[in-house]
Amino acid sequence: MNKIFKYLPIIVFLTLWRTATAQEILHPDTLQAPIIGFSFGVTAPSDKLSFGKEPNGNKVTDGSMYDLYKPPYLSFGLDFAYKLKSNWFFSFDGSIFFGSDNLKYRVDRMSGIFTRDSIIVGTNGTDAVVTCYNRGLTFKGGVGKLFPFSEKNPNSGIFAKLSGGYIQNQTIFMINEVNAPQIDDDYALLYDHQRRGFVVTESVGYLFMSNHRTLVNAYIALEVSQSWMHSTRDYIIDNMMGLHGPDPNRYFDMSYAIKLCWMFPLTGKPAYDYYYF
Repeated sequence: MNKIFKYLPIIVFLTLWRTATAQEILHPDTLQAPIIGFSFGVTAPSDKLSFGKEPNGNKVTDGSMYDLYKPPYLSFGLDFAYKLKSNWFFSFDGSIFFGSDNLKYRVDRMSGIFTRDSIIVGTNGTDAVVTCYNRGLTFKGGVGKLFPFSEKNPNSGIFAKLSGGYIQNQTIFMINEVNAPQIDDDYALLYDHQRRGFVVTESVGYLFMSNHRTLVNAYIALEVSQSWMHSTRDYIIDNMMGLHGPDPNRYFDMSYAIKLCWMFPLTGKPAYDYYYF
């Protein structure tokens, strides 16, 4: 018994040291879970890489997103993802984007309804004060991969994602309390340049997911999108583009965006793998 008590401090010390060492090298496991997120972004179209083409292949001037609307555009959306333990993930997101009274050269484009004083006259004879801005939406599905920096947090790191889906954009006309029938209801469809088509987006960013059950889960990403769109209207009037009838042109638009998303994993905190030696 005396020998046991003699070596008891050493035994206790070795036990505590072994336990402490095991706790120091514990690693959280990768998380497999559905995730929902709320996103905000700022988008700007490319000047040099956006263009329109006529059916015969000739280039169209003044018709791309950059030509039509002043940047930037703001966007808000919902992100849904399912992350696997392998750090691959599948996503689906929807967003709306819009500008602020940003239709370019509106007087030249709609010269038939603007006066020489650059106003649209309402039914009471005064300026109708029409606000013209773009509004659009996207729905995309995608696949991506997360590349963690550290074993201590295998659910955070650099990620890359490729996604594709549907895009639509058009001009919205907002009129004050003065009636202006020449730009209202069905007449607005003559000038709104509604287009829709297919969009592909490449994303690279940094994703952080806490090892604890907190609200600190987010990512920030740079996105580059390519859109192929065509007009949906039977009749378009744009005096600047020389359009008075159907718009047969095809439009390619390149855009760049910075996107921030606040995420909520729909599961508990990650499990931990313990390594003892």
